[in-house]
Amino acid sequence: MSLQTRQRTQAGFTLFEVMIATVVLFVGLLGLAGSLAAGLAWMSVSQYEYIAQQKASEAIESIFTARDQGQATWSTICNVGSTICPSGIFLSGPQPLCDPGADGIVGTADDYSTSACTDLAHTDSVLLPNSSGVFGATPVRMPLTQLNFQRTITISSVSNGTSTVANLRKIQITITYRAGRWPQRTYTMNAAISNFS
Repeated sequence: MSLQTRQRTQAGFTLFEVMIATVVLFVGLLGLAGSLAAGLAWMSVSQYEYIAQQKASEAIESIFTARDQGQATWSTICNVGSTICPSGIFLSGPQPLCDPGADGIVGTADDYSTSACTDLAHTDSVLLPNSSGVFGATPVRMPLTQLNFQRTITISSVSNGTSTVANLRKIQITITYRAGRWPQRTYTMNAAISNFS
């Protein structure tokens, strides 16, 4: 083997090969950065998804508690203006999340007596710790209305195929909210309630 041949095999990479390797590496890093960004976006949404689950569960528990404690009778456990019962107490359509009013039941008309729940004292909020990570005597309130959280309570009759079941109703709670880059997300929880506690 001559000296000239040996030098040619040890010459290294050409400029073209280095450029191709750089482009491949750059595309790989962009893909990794995109995956990281998508993961962070889903992490922020999971917090709001958890809040939506808890608020839907809270509404269903409020309805069952009102029935069990006699705050709401069977003839009032339906939506306002419903054909199921004429004296329904639960508001129809999407409503902002407010603290329960004087009756202590979520989703009724007295929740919104303070100008559609716009004041901070009655807006349903998430309590945040202070800068030290401690919940003080006056915790910081982050109103859920800032995130466009809304709750829809729908109470409907249950059918067995041929007729409606007299002592059974379906409760559907739908929570809608805005989170991150998604314009609107929805969480729905269903339950059945009977006339008997």
